[in-house]
Amino acid sequence: MPLLEVIDLWKSYPTGAGGRLQVLQGLELTVEPGEVVAIVGESGTGKSTLLHLLGALDRPDRGEVRYEGRNIFELDDEALATFRNRTIGFVFQFHHLLPEFTALENVAMPALIQGRTLREARPRALELLKLLGLADRADHRPSMLSGGEQQRVAVARALMNRPAVVLADEPTGNLDVRTAETLHHEILRLSREVGQTFVIATHNLALAALADRVLRLEQGRLVPESIPS
Repeated sequence: MPLLEVIDLWKSYPTGAGGRLQVLQGLELTVEPGEVVAIVGESGTGKSTLLHLLGALDRPDRGEVRYEGRNIFELDDEALATFRNRTIGFVFQFHHLLPEFTALENVAMPALIQGRTLREARPRALELLKLLGLADRADHRPSMLSGGEQQRVAVARALMNRPAVVLADEPTGNLDVRTAETLHHEILRLSREVGQTFVIATHNLALAALADRVLRLEQGRLVPESIPS
């Protein structure tokens, strides 16, 4: 059974003229455990919309998103929020770290939202910071970190609750080329060493080339894409 399966997914938004903009049109997708899938496409084609649906941040017009065979949109909003916290990790282009908290506290935040104490969450948060080469930055606030370090903290935060899948929306879009390359290889290492599943929406072809599979989003559907390695 796939970890993630998308079946006949449709999503549209109202326009100012009283019509609707159709973004996704019968989209299909399967993702296996431990797989890294890159989704490429022009701006405005719906990559972020798709990740929001995969991450239960929004609901589709129709269609199913199944995790291990269960359609998550059969859940009510409260149950969906609990599922999202426990099962999905998010990394965005802008890291969205909380400036008043340390790196460790930012990493621990998903566990704190789940009801655990910082004392309970601390060992896991430290483990993740060490895994991402940031053990000596645990007590630093975001303003004391470089852009690349902040984004690696965001990756650690996404991994805090041991999610089934990490959804990354342009995770290197705000980084310089060299720093982005470092993050690319951290993502690949996490996939290979700890079996983490990633679905990554990106314009960065170097990042896409590291994925197990690359799909292009066009006209509301996903089609296979070949990226030179």
